[in-house]
Amino acid sequence: MLKKALNAVEVVTFDYPYMSEGKRRSPPKAEKLVDFHTNVVKNAVSKYPGHPLILAGKSMGSRISCMVAGREDISPLLIVCLGYPLKGMNGAVRDETLLQLKVPVMFVQGTKDGLCPLEKLEAVRKKMKTMSGLHEIESGDHSFKISKKHLQTKGSTQEEAEDAAVQAVASFFTRSLR
Repeated sequence: MLKKALNAVEVVTFDYPYMSEGKRRSPPKAEKLVDFHTNVVKNAVSKYPGHPLILAGKSMGSRISCMVAGREDISPLLIVCLGYPLKGMNGAVRDETLLQLKVPVMFVQGTKDGLCPLEKLEAVRKKMKTMSGLHEIESGDHSFKISKKHLQTKGSTQEEAEDAAVQAVASFFTRSLR
């Protein structure tokens, strides 16, 4: 969906090794995934030279994308954070990476996402040094899933909510280029 909305040359997707092994296990610390993620990004950049780089990730992938974007040898135009996990397992706000970013960041968050209370995200966004945007998926959880009851009440569909999010990302991308 993002490839089409952003008129991208290519979208490179991947899973972290701990996910692709097929076993259900806890993810390693985010810092341990940065090198793997960086290598994927560098391979994509070398495969598509001269094309703009946009980093996008879901949940921990968005957090790692932000960490990778802070590296001096990576130069993205934009970061798209889908379901950013602002709250750590201990409940602490993990904002240090976001506060160091120099690249525009677009957040797409469900309003019922327990890993990213919107009032905490708003407080962090006010402190960020870079341009940021937020698209809220009303009644969406961390995976953006909206209850059938809510969708029926609004006369909407899950697909319409996701399309609106993709269009919000595309609009933010256009604004960030100005």
